[in-house]
Amino acid sequence: MEVHFTARKFRARKEIHDDAIASVKKLDKFYDGIRRVDIILSYERSAQSVKGVEINLHVNGAVLSAKEASETFQKSVDLALHKLERQLSKYKTKVRTKNKKKLRRVKEDIVVTAVEEEA
Repeated sequence: MEVHFTARKFRARKEIHDDAIASVKKLDKFYDGIRRVDIILSYERSAQSVKGVEINLHVNGAVLSAKEASETFQKSVDLALHKLERQLSKYKTKVRTKNKKKLRRVKEDIVVTAVEEEA
């Protein structure tokens, strides 16, 4: 998994950078087809100190994304990761059902051709 980290209009501290990357790498246990992750940190409203996070997951054939904003970057990352976990489980289920349907069709075709050859 390739991780890209961006802090918009500010320089992120090393702790924030490391925590965000470590948290995102935990998503690998939910789905191993993650190709690339983009983490984007920004200040939504600097006067009220609202910190926003956008995380984009590039998986096989799709891009899953989540945006969150809260008073700390760590909390925003955790909320966004929670959203992405749900999206990954839905995506994984969708991919599995497609593969099962395709597998069933192939098996049915094999059975039909075998019966026709016997006749």
